[in-house]
Amino acid sequence: MSSVDASASYLLSSAPAVTTTAAPAWVRDNLGTLVGVPLRILLIVLGAMLVRVLAKRAITRVVERVLQTNGDDSAPRLSGRGPAVLQRDPSRADERREQRARTIGSVLSSIVTIVVAVMGLAMVLDQIGIALGPLLASAGVVGLAIGFGAQSLVADYLSGMLIMIEDQYGVGDSVDLGEAVGEVENVGLRLTLVRDLNGGLWHIRNGEIMRVRNDSQEWARSVLDVSVAYESNLEKVFAVLEEVGQELREDPAYDGVLLEDPSVWGVQSMDVDGIVVRLVVKTAPLKQWAVTRELRRRVKGAFDAAGIERSLPQRTVWMRSEDEASDAKAAVPSSR
Repeated sequence: MSSVDASASYLLSSAPAVTTTAAPAWVRDNLGTLVGVPLRILLIVLGAMLVRVLAKRAITRVVERVLQTNGDDSAPRLSGRGPAVLQRDPSRADERREQRARTIGSVLSSIVTIVVAVMGLAMVLDQIGIALGPLLASAGVVGLAIGFGAQSLVADYLSGMLIMIEDQYGVGDSVDLGEAVGEVENVGLRLTLVRDLNGGLWHIRNGEIMRVRNDSQEWARSVLDVSVAYESNLEKVFAVLEEVGQELREDPAYDGVLLEDPSVWGVQSMDVDGIVVRLVVKTAPLKQWAVTRELRRRVKGAFDAAGIERSLPQRTVWMRSEDEASDAKAAVPSSR
């Protein structure tokens, strides 16, 4: 056998031995990486999923507890705020509470999911060996650009969240949002829907709502201004108004609508046409307009029965004698 054949035989015979001895050594040296990293990643994923499940379950329990507590009409109110009119309408009250609780719960669940996912992804990348510094810097730049581009959208969502948390208004409330005045039909994180008196549906972005007047919380006030002639006896006017208010207070049809006895505040102003006297009464929410209309009807009848004259527009009439008319006619130049 030649020396070349002997060398080839030696290499072929010794190659498997080298491979079999090197493979276990490499596995033995990198055993911690091969087993530890996937195991840690698996534990991170399982932990993130467990945290998400527990957080969502806690949020669901809180939402259900809020719905059960608010749905119990016998439970005492812990705060002086809230729409009293909605407590008289259980169906609308339940709709408002359910919408508010469900929306807040959905938002909180989404926030928890995003936070847990981002933290879990960062921990996984750290285990793989990817540097988080450049990724965080890039994410910061992208987030800043998105923030500048969608700042109005972010403002809408933040405002909508605060509106729901603070319970500024809800479904069924009568509100004044500036140009949009009417009844709230839906409150979302981005938009508020208001139905006006003419039936038009207003879509208002929550970020554009600068102020809110809610006529549906706690109580309202009916204000009636009556103008009488200067020749009227004010004491008699006050007595008639008080009598009309007391009769309305004692009317069974308005039981629970008027929350206190009507009060005559006195002379509100002295206009050119007459004297304005103000009558006010505290009413249940959203009942002030009906009470004001009924007061007008009753005051009209009481004034007619008592002989109290309403104020009339003052007009100035100029009278000219025949001589003044002829002089004025003569002063006009002839067109010829």
